[in-house]
Amino acid sequence: MTSLAMCQPSSAFSGMLGVSAAIVFANLGAAYGTAKSGVGISSMGVMRPDMVMRSIIPVVMAGVLGIYGLITAVIINGKIQAPHYSAFQGYAHLAAGLTVGLSALAAGLAIGVVGDAGVRANAQQPKLFVGMILILIFAEALGLYGLIVGLVVASSADGKGRDLCKSWESA
Repeated sequence: MTSLAMCQPSSAFSGMLGVSAAIVFANLGAAYGTAKSGVGISSMGVMRPDMVMRSIIPVVMAGVLGIYGLITAVIINGKIQAPHYSAFQGYAHLAAGLTVGLSALAAGLAIGVVGDAGVRANAQQPKLFVGMILILIFAEALGLYGLIVGLVVASSADGKGRDLCKSWESA
């Protein structure tokens, strides 16, 4: 029987970085998507104030990206058990946070650009509305893919990373 190595207290740092990465990068994407789309809505609203409420959709879709980061951060934070937390779990949670956060950032960039140009174009030609919505859905899907992969990685870290080291409190 081989003895297990001691869990390093610094492993929790990697997990907490995953928590931070998920929420920070997702909120950056949500903020950019909201701001860029908001500029287009404001510009379009001067000429077509009757279409402002219809053009809020990109802002709502960008806001959902922040929720993806929040969900992931809460889930990862709940799985960090400091005395029994292995380096494998810490790195897996860091990877999960980065996956969700950076996917949401990319989606937010896409939603912002499409939302800005889309609502302006929709004001000039209302037939473009369905096309704009389809493009926004595909942009949002990028963030959703990241959320799915991040949650799979975070949830599988517990099973694969358990019992790889012994508690540092018992030393």
